[in-house]
Amino acid sequence: MEGSPLAVLVGTLAALLSIGSFAPQIIKTWRERDASTVSLRMYVVTVTGFACWLTYGLMIQAWPVIASNLACLVMSGAMLALKLRFGRAG
Repeated sequence: MEGSPLAVLVGTLAALLSIGSFAPQIIKTWRERDASTVSLRMYVVTVTGFACWLTYGLMIQAWPVIASNLACLVMSGAMLALKLRFGRAG
């Protein structure tokens, strides 16, 4: 059951915005090699949340849930990795 075209549009937009929201922080952290102001706890919770959403999507076999949360998990995981690598200034 796919839903109305408007629901599909809103869902697609929500997924793209959620995925893209990590890009500015990743780019900034990579360029500056500094993640001292990024919250480790927040990204641990975020990565865990996306992992749970991905698991849920797999359990109900819903590809939009799977695809969007896999992409968000990759992006938030990348930011978490940058935090662990560049967590302290200097």
